[in-house]
Amino acid sequence: MRLVLVILASCGGLIVIAAGIVTLVGAVLPERHEATRSIILPAAPLDVYRVIADQQNAPAWRQDLTRVEMLGASGGRKQFREHGTHGRVTYEVVEDVPGRRLVTRIVDRDLGYSGSWTYVITPSEAGSVLTITENGQVSNVLFRFMSRFVFGHTKSIDSYLASISRYMTRRYGAPA
Repeated sequence: MRLVLVILASCGGLIVIAAGIVTLVGAVLPERHEATRSIILPAAPLDVYRVIADQQNAPAWRQDLTRVEMLGASGGRKQFREHGTHGRVTYEVVEDVPGRRLVTRIVDRDLGYSGSWTYVITPSEAGSVLTITENGQVSNVLFRFMSRFVFGHTKSIDSYLASISRYMTRRYGAPA
């Protein structure tokens, strides 16, 4: 019985030490980060733009979304709320240049993270290149540790690009 108590106490102590290390490392990591990824898509820039700018219909091609609420405009900016694997997140469109550029920003302030995505679409011989740049801020030290060392700063971008690639390839064929 004494051995069991020693083992349990040791395991508990190790968990506390590990949590302390994760918290300490997360606290010294920078809050802000920038991550960029690109993909070639088999469609013209305006066609790619129409897909990414149509937030309401994104659940048809994004597996991480169950639904999107269109919230109207606030301060002249279109707002929408995504419901999915990351919970509920409210965004606003900060910049919109049809066929070329779209910038969205997280409106919520209580998520432990915030930031913006800049979508840039450029023509290519195969159709278009879609580049997404995330300018993120992770205020929660645990999220910061996880974002840096467990799933990486580009996980959401990579998932988004994989989804849009599947969708555009089904619609337009494989990139040349």
